[in-house]
Amino acid sequence: MMKISTFTALFVAGIFSMHVNAQTKANPKKPNIIFIVADDLGYGNLTSYNSTHRVATPNIDRIGKEGTKFTQFYSGSTVCAPSRCALMTGKTMGHAYIRGNSQEPLREQDTTLPQRLQLNGYATGMYGKWGLGEEGTTGSPERKGFDQFFGYLNQTHAHDYFTSYLYEVTNRQIKKVPADSALYAQDLIMDHALNFVQSNKDKPFFLFLPLTLTHAELRVPDSLMKPFLNADGTSKFEPETPFGGRNRYDAQAKPHAAFAAMVTRLDSDVGRVLDLIKKLGLDNNTYIFFTSDNGPHKEGGADPEYFDSNGPLRGIKRDLYEGGIRVPMLAKAPGKIPAGKTSNVPWAFWDVLPTIAQITNTAFSSNIDGLSFAPALEGKSQRQHEYLYWQFNEGGLKEALIKGEWKLIRFKSKGKPERLELYNLNKDIGEKDNIAASNEAKVAELKALIGKAKTPSESKKFDWSAEEE
Repeated sequence: MMKISTFTALFVAGIFSMHVNAQTKANPKKPNIIFIVADDLGYGNLTSYNSTHRVATPNIDRIGKEGTKFTQFYSGSTVCAPSRCALMTGKTMGHAYIRGNSQEPLREQDTTLPQRLQLNGYATGMYGKWGLGEEGTTGSPERKGFDQFFGYLNQTHAHDYFTSYLYEVTNRQIKKVPADSALYAQDLIMDHALNFVQSNKDKPFFLFLPLTLTHAELRVPDSLMKPFLNADGTSKFEPETPFGGRNRYDAQAKPHAAFAAMVTRLDSDVGRVLDLIKKLGLDNNTYIFFTSDNGPHKEGGADPEYFDSNGPLRGIKRDLYEGGIRVPMLAKAPGKIPAGKTSNVPWAFWDVLPTIAQITNTAFSSNIDGLSFAPALEGKSQRQHEYLYWQFNEGGLKEALIKGEWKLIRFKSKGKPERLELYNLNKDIGEKDNIAASNEAKVAELKALIGKAKTPSESKKFDWSAEEE
């Protein structure tokens, strides 16, 4: 039975004007949705985006070959929790409740995509890392729209691939469950995810797969490591710089080989999903999306430079340069999304909620920042955002705004003058040439939009107004 508090939140959200998709009325069978989010996978970590990448990703690339590859898709933020908040709630970092990495949960009034899909008759399952609310809080998965869940609730625990416990939601009730710490948690998570598909193959379902690969720590079972080692046990990805272990991460003698194994395992697990959907005869009525929550990391011995993880882009996780926020987006749905197409339409995590709502004929509130990009998925002309906006604060406030070909990045720390950088992304995708000094009018225009794009945070944890002093 739905909790009264959840019902109340949905009722409040429902007083806003509602949008529905008339396009699918001719097809009463609701499509299945599978949305896969890799953890800290860079723009250049897929061979479909970077043909010279050291590790092949044929299964993930298959989504783009059978569907469309988007080259200008953006994460919600440059780190985990706020990025997922944007995905779930349809709001940018100028308006979202969670704007940084913390244990802050979603609130009662923060309604999510799976909550809306539940009301439309969808079975909803999540397998992997949540990051938006602990057990017993207003942000716990069963209170935010998931019938079933198996995995990690917070980011810190999710670094441990060999853990003695995980969390599980069944019948909209959550509990901590024991896990065999000798088993790779990714395997347990994938088994539960595939069982969810099997169990719900005769009804419309939403499968959310926020997998922990390829985040640190860089640990995999010996069996996965073996293909990336020579017969004498040395790495095939020399030179290796052993990681001695630091902070929450265990030591890793061969971090290059371990990262290659993690990318390969991620790819093979995506292949398992694709193969099961075909086997069950669901391919023609299932949308499959693949993306990443932010740019590549440099933690636990990871080496994004060696793997060219950001491709032609500048920056990594925690940057608001393109390498920190521009991520892969591959989408397929036979007969609905054109096959073999590449699109440079710019869109972002906050657009996912209204897009999926439209293709599933699901009602959603107008009180969000996202637009439906269902037309873009179909290869049709698409309404565009006036601008895209991000903010982040670790070591000082960073803000970025993109309008057309122009991108302004603002850096501000308390008591220090601001620094502004301007780039023309059409001419300088690598953000190498800061042209702010020679384009004062454009800088002023975009800076004014930065002020327009945000409201003060409703959480003291994300109140960064002091940085403006």
